[in-house]
Amino acid sequence: MKPGIHPDYKDATITCACGHVIETRSVAGSYNVDICSACHPFFTGKARLVDTEGRVERFNRKYGRRRGK
Repeated sequence: MKPGIHPDYKDATITCACGHVIETRSVAGSYNVDICSACHPFFTGKARLVDTEGRVERFNRKYGRRRGK
């Protein structure tokens, strides 16, 4: 590797709005985020899968597919 062409890689902290702090290293420095893996519903297990407007049924109606055939 050539010396002097790589950016400065320094310690950084990522701070979430929920208060969770992640220690890492970055060329961008420290920054704040709105949501992280500690508070995101998908990662905490509080997410719900909702079939809004019956998308599966609408697809089956549109393309003529019926259950059991």
